[in-house]
Amino acid sequence: MTPSAADSPADLIISACTVLVHDDQERIGFEEDAAIVVRNGVVEAVTTTAGVADLPAAEHLDARGQVALPGLINCHTHAPMVALRGLAEDLPTQEWFNDVVWPVESNLTEKDVELGARLACAEMIRAGVTCFADHYFAMEAVARVVADCGMRALLGEAYFSSQGPEGRERSLEFALRHRGSADGRVTTALAPHSPYTVDDADLAATARLADEHGLPVHLHAAENRDQTETSLARHGVTPIEVLERTGILDADVLLAHGTGIADRDLPVLERSAGRTAVATAPRGYLRFAWPDTTPVRALREIGVDVGLATDGAASNNSLDVWESMALTSLVQKSSEGDPRWLTSRQALHHATLQSARAVGLGDSLGSIAPGRRADIVLVDLTGPHTQPVHDLAATLVHSARSADVRTTIVDGRILMRDRTLLTIDVPAVVRELEERLPALVDRSHGRRIQNYDT
Repeated sequence: MTPSAADSPADLIISACTVLVHDDQERIGFEEDAAIVVRNGVVEAVTTTAGVADLPAAEHLDARGQVALPGLINCHTHAPMVALRGLAEDLPTQEWFNDVVWPVESNLTEKDVELGARLACAEMIRAGVTCFADHYFAMEAVARVVADCGMRALLGEAYFSSQGPEGRERSLEFALRHRGSADGRVTTALAPHSPYTVDDADLAATARLADEHGLPVHLHAAENRDQTETSLARHGVTPIEVLERTGILDADVLLAHGTGIADRDLPVLERSAGRTAVATAPRGYLRFAWPDTTPVRALREIGVDVGLATDGAASNNSLDVWESMALTSLVQKSSEGDPRWLTSRQALHHATLQSARAVGLGDSLGSIAPGRRADIVLVDLTGPHTQPVHDLAATLVHSARSADVRTTIVDGRILMRDRTLLTIDVPAVVRELEERLPALVDRSHGRRIQNYDT
């Protein structure tokens, strides 16, 4: 499709680039010397550079030597936890939670959450992430940051059963109040923390609320093998079976991690009534020395989309989805014992269409095509570490880095141009956050927001 020069000026034209595209079978391909026309926040056309030579636009971007990709999606994170990056190192999961993270989180204020989220959004924009799924506390502050900085997000106010019914009610109130906010860039979910911190009654109530209000559910589930084995020993069912019997799997649900998904869970997930997706964040699993990883191949065989994620920076040290893409491919090859799985093109599919579907935005994100939202990143492949290019998909997954992202665009708005952030003042955020760190990380009070016992 080539727009007519007689049309009103486009908002943005990106030209002379290579564009990652999907065919009608969702196979990855690349169109060279291509141009993207954006109007009203939507991709109007993907055409040739020659085809837009005479087309007027408010802004032209010459992307020579660059590849245009759909904006990356971080399918599960806790953005404000960048404030805790490097605080709890080289610890087993239980000590990480009980001795450091949950005591520190009892100190959190809304301002801490806001500053952490602002710093996280800056990191993600610079890494080519245009959308993230967040599941944390004081999410009003995160919603404000998303509105201010121009990103897109699926947000949920996390809760534990130990908070009483008020926690669940706050999660619902937040979801209803902010659904469709930030000019439609914010979508929302109910966010029970996990089956090991939210009891069956609260999960069942959450499932009823999800059905009543048409909301998805975002929670941690079967994060690791220990959680699954503990659930079986105590209750006779796996965490995934808990979600089925409480009705959570009747809703659209995004499950974080799933490295503890057992063979017996696969038929359960396959027959789930809602759209079920899993977010995988392999760097954290390696860091905690978990014996398993997300069973991506088995999940794909039963039709479950697997999106890429980083988790929070307190456990992952990074919000780099680019790294998650490469690690997912490599870890899957190792765990499956098969160098043919996961290929670079498969990894790009997880990073694009599958991640978009995982966060419930598969109809509007995940590909650069007419009618899709103009969430686009431009990646510079002229550096020595990306040359020569024999297989462009492999170069993108295994040679390119997040620092090669030159430009990040959401809804047709440029959030970063030539590595310069346009919507967040990072030095100011860092100065203010550093002033608050002593009070935030103090653990002398002996409190914690929850107890990890799995």
